[in-house]
Amino acid sequence: MAKPHTMIIGGGIVGCMTAMELIHKGHRVTIVERNQIASQTSGESSWAGGGIIFPLLPWQYSEPVNALTKHSADFYRTLSQQLAQETGLPTDFVQSGFLLLPKFDIDAAQSWCVRNEVSVQPVKASAFGVQSSEGENALWLPTVCQIRPPYLMQALRKWLEQHQVTMLEHTQLLPLEETQQLNEWQTTSGEKLSADQFVVTSGAWSFDLLKATSAKLNIKPMRGQILLYQPQQNLEQMVYKEGFYMIPRLDGYLLAGSTLEDVGFDNGVTEAVREELRMKAEAIMPELKGQAIIKHWSGLRPGTPENLPTIGAHPTIKNLYLNTGHFRYGLTMAPASAKLIAAIISGESPTLDASPYACAH
Repeated sequence: MAKPHTMIIGGGIVGCMTAMELIHKGHRVTIVERNQIASQTSGESSWAGGGIIFPLLPWQYSEPVNALTKHSADFYRTLSQQLAQETGLPTDFVQSGFLLLPKFDIDAAQSWCVRNEVSVQPVKASAFGVQSSEGENALWLPTVCQIRPPYLMQALRKWLEQHQVTMLEHTQLLPLEETQQLNEWQTTSGEKLSADQFVVTSGAWSFDLLKATSAKLNIKPMRGQILLYQPQQNLEQMVYKEGFYMIPRLDGYLLAGSTLEDVGFDNGVTEAVREELRMKAEAIMPELKGQAIIKHWSGLRPGTPENLPTIGAHPTIKNLYLNTGHFRYGLTMAPASAKLIAAIISGESPTLDASPYACAH
């Protein structure tokens, strides 16, 4: 029997993870990408993000959001070992821990961590070599991990190539018209691409593709800008304070970001944000004063209300599926989202309750 051919629209982290799951289930997979998979110049959030494998302030999110993020660190720990063995490429997965600086609801944070068996300790910020203008009472979450998104994407790309995934890059699709069954999808250059099933994983670009058929799909691009330093003495742990994070990399670099800007598909950077991020970084780590900013970039996240993605069958078009709208947590939610959509496509019973993520009709 011929393998089912599934076409994935969007080659970011969610698309690549979805491809990986479908390969495991015996599908033949094609990924269609408007830019280049694992490219660092495309404006998507997959390579541009920080790579913290934790939903920052999970006590503020709903259970369906946290259900998707729950086991992702364990997954990435195993995956990074597998990718290193099978592709020879590193992902820089590391358990560097997460220092949460005030202001935040310390009671809500601690009780959530205890309930969810996440190791947590009240600490003084200065014990970690950082400054905190809002008081010393910080929380230390030692088990929080990170991964380096550009490295992860390059390793995933190589793994997918090794498993005969077809990659149609620099290929843009026309917005979909209403239809009962999708047999082929037309590109902007007039080519018609056919498959047995289609999965939209195109993040911030998903609404444009589906607006004629899914008017209630509430996804829009949200820009995030990030700075890169190479301090003489780096942080040893990730630090988070009121929407701003600092992430030390294994090779001595330090990320400082990020913003949430509603500016459409503009993936440019601004001097005002550069200054704002620089001041926040220096307030936590005064040693950065006078240090060069090595790089300043941005990515576009698929913004959604309550950070809740859409994962499931399209309500009216047979053989079309969605796995999109993960907002700030595409990386953290990608493993569980991919497993969920792969189960739905394959007609299996998913281990997660799929109803909170269903596509609105």
